[in-house]
Amino acid sequence: MNKVVAVDDGLAPVRNFLTEQGYRIITVDAARNQKVDAVVLSGMDRNFLGMSDIMVDAPVVSAEGMTPEEIWRAIKQLSRDIQ
Repeated sequence: MNKVVAVDDGLAPVRNFLTEQGYRIITVDAARNQKVDAVVLSGMDRNFLGMSDIMVDAPVVSAEGMTPEEIWRAIKQLSRDIQ
């Protein structure tokens, strides 16, 4: 089964790269109702998922200043760390 990653709006290059690597990509909003393996946000300055009372049990990666490949590596490393 493909790993599911929620990717913030505006990160099309990240979304495309992760899709090419075999990940199933959903929107961050969709992560409210679905288990995800990781969440990629454009920056940590926004309120995660737009709501303060929603918790997601998944690693969160800030894409700020990172290439799609660096984000992919971070997701892979975080997945190894929590197993």
